[in-house]
Amino acid sequence: MARLVYGMMQSLDGYVDDVGGNLVIPGPDEEVFVHFLEQVRSVAGCLYGRRIYETMRYWDEERPEYTDLESEFGEALRSKPKWVVSRTLDSVGPNATLVKGDLGTFVRRLKDEVEGDIDVAGPVLAGSLTELGLIDEYRLYLRPYVLGSGKPYFARARPPLRFVGVDRIGPETVRLTYVPA
Repeated sequence: MARLVYGMMQSLDGYVDDVGGNLVIPGPDEEVFVHFLEQVRSVAGCLYGRRIYETMRYWDEERPEYTDLESEFGEALRSKPKWVVSRTLDSVGPNATLVKGDLGTFVRRLKDEVEGDIDVAGPVLAGSLTELGLIDEYRLYLRPYVLGSGKPYFARARPPLRFVGVDRIGPETVRLTYVPA
């Protein structure tokens, strides 16, 4: 049975992007990038909301400007199945499935059929999955930036959580790990 793990980089004040929807926190340092590469390699797949899926489409093809590390990340991400939850998209790219209809039914079936962790990204999607009681772990990656406003990591009321761990990743990133209480 799969576990849903919701994790995103955020500012110290809890935002994943600014009011305009721009990811304004500077890109991760090399140690954090390697961490995310290993994470992508280890997951069974990715469950994305529309906006994060459109952002991650950047990795759908190899680009000449990629560093070796970026090439590895892109290759790892392209190899993973992606399930995209959207009411507005009509189609999705390679190795992706468009999810329409009842979210809870689809995700419960997915959890039963897949082995391993499924990476969840997108605050609105995570909020819906939280309300359905389907997220098994929350990973909050904090960077020393303050945005002041924007899209919060928790798109709805924060659920009751129990702290289970903290890890320092690179020189300025901290990962806080929680499970539903």
